Amino acid sequence: MNDTFLPMTRRELEERGVIRLDYIVVTPDAYVDHPSFAAAIIGRFVESLGFRVGVISQPGWDSPDDFMKLGSPRYAFLLSGGNMDGIVSMYTAAKKPRSSDAYSPGGRAGLRPPRPTIAYTARLKQAYPGVPVIIGGVEASNRRFAHYDYYEDKVRRSYLVDSKADLLVYGMGEKPLEQIVKLLAEGKSAGEISGIRGTCVIRGTLDGISDYIELPPFESAAADKTEFAKACGIIHENMTQAGKTLVQKHADRYLVQFPPSRPLTTPQMDAIYELPFARREHPLYTEPVPALSEVRFGITSLRGCPGMCSFCSISAHQGKRVQKRSKRSIVKEAEGFAETPGFKGVISDVGGPTANFYDAACTAKNGDGCARSCLSPKICKNLRVSHKGLCGVLEALEGVRGVRKVFIRSGIRYDYLNADRDAKFIKRLVKKHVSGQLKVAPEHTSENVLRLMNKPPYKVYESFSKRFRALSAEAGRKQYLLPYYISSHPGSTLGDAIELALALKKQGFIPEQVQDFYPTPGTLSTCMYYTGINPLTGEEVYAARSPEEKAMQRALLQFNDRKNWPLIREALRKAGREDLIGNAKGCLVPEERESAAKPSRSRAGAKARRRAKKLSNRK
Repeated sequence: MNDTFLPMTRRELEERGVIRLDYIVVTPDAYVDHPSFAAAIIGRFVESLGFRVGVISQPGWDSPDDFMKLGSPRYAFLLSGGNMDGIVSMYTAAKKPRSSDAYSPGGRAGLRPPRPTIAYTARLKQAYPGVPVIIGGVEASNRRFAHYDYYEDKVRRSYLVDSKADLLVYGMGEKPLEQIVKLLAEGKSAGEISGIRGTCVIRGTLDGISDYIELPPFESAAADKTEFAKACGIIHENMTQAGKTLVQKHADRYLVQFPPSRPLTTPQMDAIYELPFARREHPLYTEPVPALSEVRFGITSLRGCPGMCSFCSISAHQGKRVQKRSKRSIVKEAEGFAETPGFKGVISDVGGPTANFYDAACTAKNGDGCARSCLSPKICKNLRVSHKGLCGVLEALEGVRGVRKVFIRSGIRYDYLNADRDAKFIKRLVKKHVSGQLKVAPEHTSENVLRLMNKPPYKVYESFSKRFRALSAEAGRKQYLLPYYISSHPGSTLGDAIELALALKKQGFIPEQVQDFYPTPGTLSTCMYYTGINPLTGEEVYAARSPEEKAMQRALLQFNDRKNWPLIREALRKAGREDLIGNAKGCLVPEERESAAKPSRSRAGAKARRRAKKLSNRK
């Protein structure tokens, strides 16, 4: 076996002379030793602190056997729910099982349980009752309080309560874990650990817990949507560095969340991403892991997002403040690509949640206590807008031996880019760093929906689109914007969906894929969907909850697809917009009798093939 990987088997332990591991990372994803994969970055980080670390990947959860294959760790199991929430990994927004899993070998589905944090903890406690289980990652973070579960359509308890784990680490876990492993090595028990930023614990009393805010208890939040929205608003307001300790009672026990972890410094970010990742799947696998292909030769340059879109959990998980790596560290990573098998000279991406936030910084004195978006409804005067440092990084990467192209594929925040008076970056972007298509996310056209999303007005996107096209033509580049839109987001009525469809028709753009709003746990948008209340203002919010209306809003965005026409006609009639049914230039779909008279391409093609077959048989 290749010694550059964390061990997954007893044989690897024997080859390295390891009798007992200190920590074992357990994950529902395939073990890919790459900094874009949660298990790898946590495992490598803990290893760098001087501990022996192994990995149990995608264990069978019907018995404790797979959880015992590396033995009992000296200190604890570190359980990650995976790069994605378990339910989101397994089910679509229509609650249908996904046919594939990008984080499994060969893309095979069925290798993870729906709720890995709960299922795995139960088996670990069965196998080794006295060994602490520390849970973390996206799933545990977003479900750390009482939360709405879209799949079950109900409010569930905190995953720390339901899993019976010993400790929960939320957000990016390096700083909390560094303190936790130190305390465990000093002889502290998991039950004695308290007060670490970025962690949650369960306590029978609130003795010793000070300066806290108590949320509506689980029972109230589950029974009363107003109480749920109140809790959601308090949680959001305290995600900042100045946030208070939060307490939520579950029956006779208390969930205690200590304030968020401090942001990483640039030297700390550099040290983490310079750990000795192999950048490929563990050699135990005989099939590729699809999720690796897009990121294998990409570079993470930053974490954090000041945009704080209501439907996204990145700001809650990585923090609002941008944390970035140095140019030196980024270039060093690129230099290592030349020695990596499979590298063909193309760096697929340089970015993070949004690529062009590399230089973004809050200049306000009280910035640590601000919980609002830095970009919506307009860019805050205290946000430093610049792309100077990013231009320097891209220029340095182009000078690395063996690098032919450097692309940006993680998306651009166009409102931030438009606000930069220096056109150097956008000209460089258009000329050198777009691989045919540039991802952007206007999401909708309705001012009300965009306001609820924490996104800028649509006219800002139109301005950027015009600028991008002009600069692309000037540079002689045939390239396009790839805008993403969300159907049936809270606030979006049928009328709003129709206006979005009309805007797309006017542009001559039809999305190949449309993302239905997915109420993922812990976001403001999910709270609006479930309660019909904006948790930050208390205003009532319309939400399309029936499968029928959600299907209508989705179909409207793909009005050129003939199979959607019956549903679109139904939606237009329901909204009183029969004027958009017909052959006139401004109509979205033709009359039913006219569409029926003309067979679709697929039917016409089938008839042609049948005629050809008959002629062939006659011959």
